[in-house]
Amino acid sequence: MKKMHKLYFSPTPEKWRKIGDSLLAAATVVAVGGIWQFDTLKEIFTVPQIRLMVGGSIVIGVVGKFLTNFFKDDSTSPAP
Repeated sequence: MKKMHKLYFSPTPEKWRKIGDSLLAAATVVAVGGIWQFDTLKEIFTVPQIRLMVGGSIVIGVVGKFLTNFFKDDSTSPAP
């Protein structure tokens, strides 16, 4: 558990930070778009399907952003 705590708070490489931010941004756009166009989507999908799409996109974005924090930048040297 300590190792996970240390990895989470260690500096995240720029590549993984960009991936996590992109996942979160895309998921937010999909979720907000789904909520905004709810009445139009009801003509195509059922309400439970819309809830699954919106909720799934939120979960994917948040979990993706959270998981990318566990990647560690190997180029940083520990403090003396």
